[in-house]
Amino acid sequence: MKIKQLSVFLENRKGRLYEVCLILGQAGINIRALTIAETETFGVLRMVVDKPAAAVESFRRHSITANLTDVVAVEVPDTPGGLAGVLKILTEHDLNVEYMYGFVEKFSENALLVFRFDEPDRAYQVLTSAGVNVIGEHDIEGL
Repeated sequence: MKIKQLSVFLENRKGRLYEVCLILGQAGINIRALTIAETETFGVLRMVVDKPAAAVESFRRHSITANLTDVVAVEVPDTPGGLAGVLKILTEHDLNVEYMYGFVEKFSENALLVFRFDEPDRAYQVLTSAGVNVIGEHDIEGL
């Protein structure tokens, strides 16, 4: 089970992040997780939102480049070594984590992390087979 991640390409200038968040807010779209990576002139804002298709459409209406990518969100024990345990499963199955980031809020007593894999379908199968709870789109909409 995969979820959709929204990637927004932004000029690295004052106020641009505010504009993006304002557009989402005005469209009634809630950010659930985010990370930003930047260079000197551009940044990539990656987000999980409760209405990904509506977010892309809102950005397109404002001439902002955005696209959707498949990612996997998993519950990770919120204890020392919890993340290491999940990463061990992935390493043992030769799965590559391209990047990851945490959720804004907890889903349960566990932490939620978003992973981008080179093989997301295989990662999902490996993780669920190992008993790791993978979060779906309907769970994100309910947060």
